[in-house]
Amino acid sequence: MWIIAGLGNPGSQYEETRHNYGFLLIEWLCRKWDLTLEGTSPFGVFQEVRRRRERVVLLKPLTYMNRSGIAVKQLMAHFNAGPENLIVAHDELDLPFGSVKLRKSCGPGSHNGVLSVMEELDTEDFARIRLGVGPRPEGWTGADYVLSPFEDDDIPTAKRVLDHTVDGIETLLARGFEFGMNQINRPPKSPDLDDV
Repeated sequence: MWIIAGLGNPGSQYEETRHNYGFLLIEWLCRKWDLTLEGTSPFGVFQEVRRRRERVVLLKPLTYMNRSGIAVKQLMAHFNAGPENLIVAHDELDLPFGSVKLRKSCGPGSHNGVLSVMEELDTEDFARIRLGVGPRPEGWTGADYVLSPFEDDDIPTAKRVLDHTVDGIETLLARGFEFGMNQINRPPKSPDLDDV
């Protein structure tokens, strides 16, 4: 099974911010798979589904970013899952906007949500989908930048990255982690000139 946890902050004031990129990926998967997150726990909303013969649970923690690990740990215990079953999706300042990388077992960098998951699980041995939002503009703090909304001009690129990542997740479920990782880690396709 796979638990895919998209990190973000609950509340309308955070909906369109870069820090909610992980939430957006979960919403994109729900749209593609015609789901709603109907399961509730004290710390998040989730939905279990069968895709490509795999059992998949989508999770949006509602604990706020810095306490994301509480929701992830609670859901993993509920489904009797281990770190090898977990994929955490989050915004990543260290990757350029328009890029996405899937990898296993890496440190939290400057991301407090990922740090919370690592602290609660007492391991960094889980997979991460890193959705690039960098670089931070000169004169901005990292927190101010990721808590600001996507610019209008950024939205088509963000949507293209989300479509690309959902396709890669489908490949992962159908053919295994390595195939999915190879697909996700390729640059997202640029739009055709006819679409511009």
